[in-house]
Amino acid sequence: MNDMTNTIAQKHIDRIVLFIRNTFAQQQIHYAVIGVSGGIDSALALTLLTRALGVEHITPVLLPYAKQNMDDAKTMCVWNSFTPMQWKIMNIKKPVDTLCRDVRVSSSETIRKGNIMARVRMIILFDLAKSLNALVCGTENKSEHYLGYFTRFGDAASDIEPIAHLYKTQVRQIAQYLGLPHQILAKHPSAGLWNGQTDEQEFGFTYEEADTILEEVVDQKKTVPGEHPVVQRMKNQEFKLKVPYTLHK
Repeated sequence: MNDMTNTIAQKHIDRIVLFIRNTFAQQQIHYAVIGVSGGIDSALALTLLTRALGVEHITPVLLPYAKQNMDDAKTMCVWNSFTPMQWKIMNIKKPVDTLCRDVRVSSSETIRKGNIMARVRMIILFDLAKSLNALVCGTENKSEHYLGYFTRFGDAASDIEPIAHLYKTQVRQIAQYLGLPHQILAKHPSAGLWNGQTDEQEFGFTYEEADTILEEVVDQKKTVPGEHPVVQRMKNQEFKLKVPYTLHK
């Protein structure tokens, strides 16, 4: 994909901030809840949400599993002028482990456990939003969407998605333009579902490679050889974009 100029980056920012403000105004809601992982997607989403609503209308939520390091998430909260009194930290180890035990998820079944972790996090976010009369702000990007790299009813669940129209490389370029902390920009993309896990390691290709193909297939409607690993990944995961299957008249 082409490098984004500063002018284009600012236009994206202005458009997203306006979209957030208009959405909250239309829904007559004044508060937002957002899960902050420390990754670049939640970092950018939090930053844009803060620009749109102000810190007094946002509750960042940190949801580590066990001893998961949340320093980068805290850094982004501080960078956006939140105080420790304004964010919440809730460890999900107990409910996740209880569910894994009850439904008999073995320690080797990392995907099943990862899905449970994502869904437990979303239960907490939506319940908190209900108590605060708030909307849950999602952090999904366009690359993850078309690669099927999300947990249905987990990290893909939200009330508003401010960066879902941006490819991962665009997310990075806007984050760089905004001057987000170096450790966020330099971090390997990871869902944080188990130790040492990275997105690109799972894919077998980089986001840069994926976004080049996705732009051709999704935006330009071009045909790319079916054996390309990005295309294969899209085909294998496209069911996530079609379910639930429904009966039409």
